[in-house]
Formats: sequence, C-alpha cells, structure tokens
Amino acid sequence: MKKLTAFVGTLVLAMSLLTGCGSSAKTFTVGFDAEFPPYGYRADNGEYVGFDLDLAQEVCTRKGWELVKQPIDWDAKDMELSSGAIDCIWNGFTINGRENDYTWSVPYVDNSQVIVVAANSGIQTKADLAGKIVAVQKDSSALAALNDEENKENIALRDSFEKLIEYADYNTAFMDLEQGAVNAVAIDIGVAQYQISQRAEGAYVMLSEQLASEQYGIGFLKGNEALRDEVQAVLDEMVKDGTFMKIAEKYSDFGLTDSVCLGK
Repeated sequence: MKKLTAFVGTLVLAMSLLTGCGSSAKTFTVGFDAEFPPYGYRADNGEYVGFDLDLAQEVCTRKGWELVKQPIDWDAKDMELSSGAIDCIWNGFTINGRENDYTWSVPYVDNSQVIVVAANSGIQTKADLAGKIVAVQKDSSALAALNDEENKENIALRDSFEKLIEYADYNTAFMDLEQGAVNAVAIDIGVAQYQISQRAEGAYVMLSEQLASEQYGIGFLKGNEALRDEVQAVLDEMVKDGTFMKIAEKYSDFGLTDSVCLGK
C-alpha cells in the first residue's frame, strides 16, 4: 500500500509539472528572410533585428506571448507555413498578386520596386538597361513586377536585358553590383535605401522611374482568421497610441516613416 501511495504521489507530481509546462507563454513564430533589411536581418552582434521583427516583438509583449524569430529560405516559405513550422510570414511580404493565397492583415506599408545602379554607370533611365545584366532576388516582388504579363512595359524592359540573374538574397546581388558582375539590381525601395546607405555616399543611386508599387501585409495560413484578428487588433492599438510610428521612426533613414500606411 505504501508503494502504491508513493507511486500515486509521484504520478500526481509529474502531471502537475506537465501542466505547469503547458501553461507557459504561447509562442508566436514569425518566418522571415534574414537578409531583407530593414524589415528583417542579422545585426553585427548576431541578433535578428528589423522593423517587422520590432513590430512582432511589441505584439508579443502586449499579448504575453514569446516571440520566436525563425529565419527561412524564402523559396520554402509556403511549406514552412503549411507545415505549422511558422505562424505567419512577416517580412516585407507583398499582398498584391497573392490576395487569395493567404489570410492577410491590413496593409501596413506602401512599397515600390526600383532599379539601383552605380552612380558612374551612365545608366539614367530604364531604357538604358537594354543589353545590361540585371540582378534580382528569387521569388521577390521586383521579379514578379518584371514578369507581370499585364505590364507590357515591364515585360519589354525585361526582354531588353542581356540577362536577368536571380539571386538567393540581395546582399549577394549587391556584392556582384559592386564588383561589376551585374549592371543593376531590381529591388524593393526600402531594401534599396538600406543597401545604398551601407556603402560609400553617392556611390549608388535609384533610377527615378519605378517598376511597380505594392503593399506589404502579414501573411497567415489561409483560413487562420483567429490568429490574424488577434495580431491585427494589437497593431491597431499600437497605431492609436503612437507606438507603431515610433518603431517606424527607428528606420526613418530607410524611408519607412513615409512608407507606412496603417492608420493613414
């Protein structure tokens, strides 16, 4: 009987410990491209930082959740989301053209795709890109803009290139631009501003003609309105109390204060 009582006591203790573990803070796992500044990237100290990650952290702080920053291969983002490995895709994620593929938050950034060239390249307009080698990130908004069959101007532009090279990330694309391996980079304007700011002043410029404009949102698994609504409610609170814009101001050098559209 004593052994049975001891066993039951041990079992109750074990169950209480498991219950305690189960009551720990909910995790919120954000999938992001770790080389897409200023939205998400690795800082010099090795930490993952960025505008979107700062927003996600504030949401988690207010909800009492634990934020898990999960770098992903951008090409595998859909698999990561559908498998449950991540709760959302939050990293300068374009809504346009994907409206029916995800459950979306309200748009929070107005974005454009631009062309970056070396200031001394002699390239001043999109027409000057004829016969040139242009870099772009795989599965990016800029690539989508260049492949948009409804935009005849962009299709003609793309077809005028000597070559369009798709890179895994924009950091590598800019390295090749610096080395002269490519003549131009097609890229989101916020990321372009960051990349230009990290190099010698005046060395690189954006062409005044844009490829396209779009809006960023947070992409949740199709049908997961419950989680979307929880996150959206907190973002709306952040807009009302000024926290959203305060976070954007940390990245004002990259034009984010002018680009944010939530609450405007």
